[in-house]
Amino acid sequence: MSKTVYSVSRMLAWFGAFVLALLAVISVVSIIGRSLTFAGLGPVPGDFELVEAGTALAVFCFLPWCHLKRAHADVAMLWHAYPPAMRRFLFVLIEVLTLVVWCLLVWRMGLAMLEYRDNNEVTFILQMPVWWGYAASLLPGLFGCVVYAWRLIETLGLAAPPQDFRTAEGSH
Repeated sequence: MSKTVYSVSRMLAWFGAFVLALLAVISVVSIIGRSLTFAGLGPVPGDFELVEAGTALAVFCFLPWCHLKRAHADVAMLWHAYPPAMRRFLFVLIEVLTLVVWCLLVWRMGLAMLEYRDNNEVTFILQMPVWWGYAASLLPGLFGCVVYAWRLIETLGLAAPPQDFRTAEGSH
């Protein structure tokens, strides 16, 4: 199971990178088009709508891998002064709270998606249903719930990361 969670998370992060690169290309083409309006060109229609939905998708693709790598930003000024038992307790508490927050976020995002779908709300320029962006982000969000739960299981010592994996701190 561990190898699957890590492999899918890594592939999802690469997909997020692809989406972000595609958004960068769209932005560059749109900016060039804006600067060449005298030549009959113009911006990519709905560029900001695509960037908005695509960036959300990319973030939801990156965060599970980031969490597995323990690469979130943290403040560790006093961390090493704490006794090992307290650090372990705090690690578990952090994992539980992160899982709860992530699950709440995904739950509320799912409800928002259903509401946007029921209201038939569309974007201004492309007339694209708003719920499509939520649905696209919901899939990696749901997988993130699995990842965050798996990381908690690892922190509790009930499972171990794959042998070839190292966290941001360089330890397992």
